[in-house]
Amino acid sequence: MSVSRDPAPSVEANPRTSVAVVSFVLGQRFEERYVRAPAPLHFPEEEKVSESKRHQEIRTLLYQVLKLAFAHRAAIGSDQFVYWDPTDPRVCLAPDGFVRLGEPDYLFDTWKAWEHGAPHVAIEIGSRSDQPEPRIEDKLDKYRRLGVSELVRFEPKSGELRIWDSIEHDLVERDVIGSSAQSHILPGFWVVTQDRELGLTLRLAHDAAGERLYPTPVEAQRAEAEAQRAEAEAQRAEAEAAAQRVRELEALLADRG
Repeated sequence: MSVSRDPAPSVEANPRTSVAVVSFVLGQRFEERYVRAPAPLHFPEEEKVSESKRHQEIRTLLYQVLKLAFAHRAAIGSDQFVYWDPTDPRVCLAPDGFVRLGEPDYLFDTWKAWEHGAPHVAIEIGSRSDQPEPRIEDKLDKYRRLGVSELVRFEPKSGELRIWDSIEHDLVERDVIGSSAQSHILPGFWVVTQDRELGLTLRLAHDAAGERLYPTPVEAQRAEAEAQRAEAEAQRAEAEAAAQRVRELEALLADRG
């Protein structure tokens, strides 16, 4: 007796979905298909952290000074998140000011060191708010891993100025004496000055005594206006002197006539 059986259904392999991904390795472009797209990482652009008005004013003043002086040849940041690990958005810093020399300033939301390079200079201003804040010593390892060359810390309440330099891949604190110290990166000196409205502030100056400060935009406009007035006054004085000489010559000729 023969038994008929229905033929076994054919088994077809389930086609595996894939996605096309373009990548660059050592300057070469590759386009391959992968079983999944790379998982994107979100790098936040801001965080709600309280900031006192005085801290904001000092930070803004310093940012304006740095931008006016170096924006033509450096990227200038203030309070943006700075990331250095492309695999971990949780590790970041938000310096009150930073400078990366090499190209003119431009707009950016965050700073990613693997794309733009580490800031050459980073600035921390203390007493951000009435809330307890991390000690600068707790941030040093982060700044070292970020790769900054010069770290400046200013405490508005006491006027304390501290500076760390990158030496052999380590941030070593400089022995700062007094209220000024030369920057090893920027052309000038970090100086603690007394502002009529803000009290003790951090400025960059051309000299160690802080007599020739890098100006804010308002200060630069005021200085230019004063220079123009002085030039106009000098021209008027010169014209008046010339007119006086003419009158004296005319009087002399009249006497001889």
